[in-house]
Amino acid sequence: MRLSDLRRLLDEEFGPGYAPTVAADHRISGLGSRTADEAVADGVQPRTVWLALCDDFEVPESRRLGRDRPLRRDAPLD
Repeated sequence: MRLSDLRRLLDEEFGPGYAPTVAADHRISGLGSRTADEAVADGVQPRTVWLALCDDFEVPESRRLGRDRPLRRDAPLD
């Protein structure tokens, strides 16, 4: 997972107005009480950060991968 994926998932789950606050202020219990921003800056993989946030906020399994997106019509199907 890339950092951009983490930001997208945060926006989808918490809304674009609240997501930056979650990333900057919420202390993640499973990551040594660091915020998402601190953990990423310390080299923690974005996927690990996202899953730890999901645990803290009790995000259901069905939403942990983000929203389903339609296939792009111009994308090759191979």
